[in-house]
Amino acid sequence: MNSFDDIWSKVLDLLKNDLTPVAISTWFDECSITDISGSQVTLVIPSDFKRGVVESRFMGVLKDAFSEIFSGDLDIRLLGQPAEPSNHPLSPGDMLDSDEYTFDKFIVGPSNKFAHAAAMAVAEGQTKAFNPLFIYGESGLGKTHLLYAIRHEVRRRHPEYNIVFVRGNDFMNELISAIQAGKNVDFREKYRSADLFLMDDIQIIAGKNSTQEEFFHTFNTLHEAQKQIVFTSDRPPSEMTLLADRLRTRFESGLLADIQPPDYETRIAIIKNKSMQLGLTLPDDVVAYIAENMTANVRQLEGAVKKIRAYRDLMDDNITVTSVAKAIKDMFKEKTAYIPTPDDIIDETAKYFSISPEDIKGQRRTRNTAMARQIAMYQIRILTNLSLQDIGEFFEGRDHTTVLSSIQKIEKNISSSSEFAQMIKDITANINARG
Repeated sequence: MNSFDDIWSKVLDLLKNDLTPVAISTWFDECSITDISGSQVTLVIPSDFKRGVVESRFMGVLKDAFSEIFSGDLDIRLLGQPAEPSNHPLSPGDMLDSDEYTFDKFIVGPSNKFAHAAAMAVAEGQTKAFNPLFIYGESGLGKTHLLYAIRHEVRRRHPEYNIVFVRGNDFMNELISAIQAGKNVDFREKYRSADLFLMDDIQIIAGKNSTQEEFFHTFNTLHEAQKQIVFTSDRPPSEMTLLADRLRTRFESGLLADIQPPDYETRIAIIKNKSMQLGLTLPDDVVAYIAENMTANVRQLEGAVKKIRAYRDLMDDNITVTSVAKAIKDMFKEKTAYIPTPDDIIDETAKYFSISPEDIKGQRRTRNTAMARQIAMYQIRILTNLSLQDIGEFFEGRDHTTVLSSIQKIEKNISSSSEFAQMIKDITANINARG
């Protein structure tokens, strides 16, 4: 390795095995190595804020990456330097490499053609009818890429625009902080003054009453001012069982565009495109091997290509089907039957209802807690081989008649309400995803 830049590039490649592209772009793209002396590496990070986040959240993966490169443990010293002042608050989109997540880097296929066309139309200002634009699909299929692409294109065309990019979870946390600090007015000014409002993972706010209330008024203010709004979500509004009806109807008043997993030809194109970006030449049989064995999402395909490049550079190995199979074997999920434990089921049910597992197991009798407890009992009965009496033991020794009554109530609700049935499907999917 000839320079600190070469070393840092390899560190970033290794971080991509553990962190999402957005996390790396947000916290590491502006970092640089300034010194390596003995067993210590010195990194400069553009702001004290970023330095604090890296120090508290990412030191473990950083040390692992340097350790893999140098075959030994190194101490990491972080230095911060003040960032230049800005007239607009920084968003995750501002810190993302603008050349990576643009429309020309988005591979279009039958599974995403409609969503891509809608995003292009919005970014180019071709129509006012797609407001809001609601893009949905499973994780890793390119929804966030399109969001950043819209931001990039609108900023290129209208540098004077106030573009606000936020994730659903960050919006909620900022609202909580603003309420605690008495800065509600500042919070509202930040979001309601946007010329373009982009929210990633909006499904996060469903069921959060205060957040939904604030967002409702933010949406109305922007929409009435004819400001463009774009959302992404892992599901359509109709399947957000805890979303307020008045928000659901507003989301559905614009254009809904879904993204499906890429077909074989699109997967081939994605692999070749990412390889070209990384300066990597992959034989056709290797490309086919990856496309045939990785079918879930775009992020998985890109991660595989990045890992193959790192494997080649670090191991000095030729790229063949055999070497690639070895390099990415840990990315293949074994197709074994997953049987969740009762604790897994209780944990996921608790997360869905934003309560603690102890509340579900205990004696609290609020409506929300009681419903979560009954659903957890139902899920344990369906997903495990435990008897009614065994299930009761997980809920502070409740008897089998209580468990049976709870299961029967849930079954009745499933049969009488499609929204309730969808909620059970969502919780079941979350439980199975742990496998």
